Amino acid sequence: MRLTAGRRLAAALLALPLAAALAGCGADGHAATPAPHITTSAAAPVTPAPGGTTVPTAMPASVPVRVTVPAAGVDTGPLLRLGLNDDGTIEVPSVPQADRIGWYEKGVTPGETGPAVLVGHFDTVKGPAVMKDVGRIKPGDTIDVAREDGTRAVFAVTALEQVDKDAFPTDKVYGRTDRPELRLITCGGEITDGHRPDNVIVYAVLVG
Repeated sequence: MRLTAGRRLAAALLALPLAAALAGCGADGHAATPAPHITTSAAAPVTPAPGGTTVPTAMPASVPVRVTVPAAGVDTGPLLRLGLNDDGTIEVPSVPQADRIGWYEKGVTPGETGPAVLVGHFDTVKGPAVMKDVGRIKPGDTIDVAREDGTRAVFAVTALEQVDKDAFPTDKVYGRTDRPELRLITCGGEITDGHRPDNVIVYAVLVG
């Protein structure tokens, strides 16, 4: 899986360009996981919370330790802490860690104002991974993030988007927001030359 250009959200809300590469998302013939079918639109909404829910006040910073996505059968922790490689690409879970989700620690923590970014593999050369059932997630589903301070940040999914990695929506994913939001990123599309050509992005807003 590969994420193309992105920007981190620093404490001073300055954007730092970075390239993000998620290697190893794909499988050879017999080990391949069927690709999810993600219904998206060019104008995937990221504004109103489902059902007109009022978005609560932003939370103070606290490192995420566990993520639960009931619709996709995900309940994993502790989270991996992902930074940047020497070449400016984002670190990603290794193949042996494909059952875990990573948090991009140079951005905000889930619950703070801004887009917190989580990353997990759909599959690897070893077979299905933590986000293998991303296709089951629908707008309105919840993503529950347990935090180091004992609190929980509960997000509601507003949209899913499947995009070609060469057309990754950098500003939409990493750009500044005026409220707490979450992006959960994995890969998708039918395997081509041993890799999946798309990214699947789950957008969510804090609701509790």
